[in-house]
Amino acid sequence: MQVAVWDTYVTRKDGTIMHFDIVAPDTIKDEETIHRFGKDFLVSKDEENQPLTSKECRFCHIDKASPEIEASVTQKGYYIIEMEGC
Repeated sequence: MQVAVWDTYVTRKDGTIMHFDIVAPDTIKDEETIHRFGKDFLVSKDEENQPLTSKECRFCHIDKASPEIEASVTQKGYYIIEMEGC
């Protein structure tokens, strides 16, 4: 499965930066859909209502999904790779 990786940096409520990648099917081109995935992740981290727009989240590249990522994308539509501050 080919996936699109969206590089995302969000300022946490405490002022530090969260860096994570949103991984979704490469067929999804609508940024609002990608941002909704990121906002769902922020809710799971108790960081709801933090800004997540095209300023914080940008398309990075297309990649081949690992089995773990493919399973998550198939089940819930996306996968989050936690990088820093998550």
